[in-house]
Amino acid sequence: QMQLAESGGGSVQAGGSLRLSCAASGYPYSTYCMGWFRQAPGKESEGVATIYTGGGSTYYTDSAKGRFTISHDNGKNTLYLQMGGLRPEDTAMYYCAADPAPSSVCVGGNWSPSRRYWGPGTQVTVSS
Repeated sequence: QMQLAESGGGSVQAGGSLRLSCAASGYPYSTYCMGWFRQAPGKESEGVATIYTGGGSTYYTDSAKGRFTISHDNGKNTLYLQMGGLRPEDTAMYYCAADPAPSSVCVGGNWSPSRRYWGPGTQVTVSS
């Protein structure tokens, strides 16, 4: 059974940086799509970035472009999100997700994994 566990969240001031990690275990596929979503109180969840583990292709939403970097360590089976230039509007619960979507879907901007493939989340709070 696949398990995802996020870590690295916390409270920072605007302009600061954080690196989120997501450790994956029990996944039966050799290549798959992984990504980060976030949800602020009272708002719908939104995608942040995705990466296809078979090759490393990536996709970023406009809110993440130029500030965040997604990466994956195949040896450690861990997903990362390096966040810089943080803004108060980045405050949210951040979730990682994984499923066997093909690369074309994973980094095409339309990946929408079921919630059952999400981790429990890690809170990021950015103060002004």
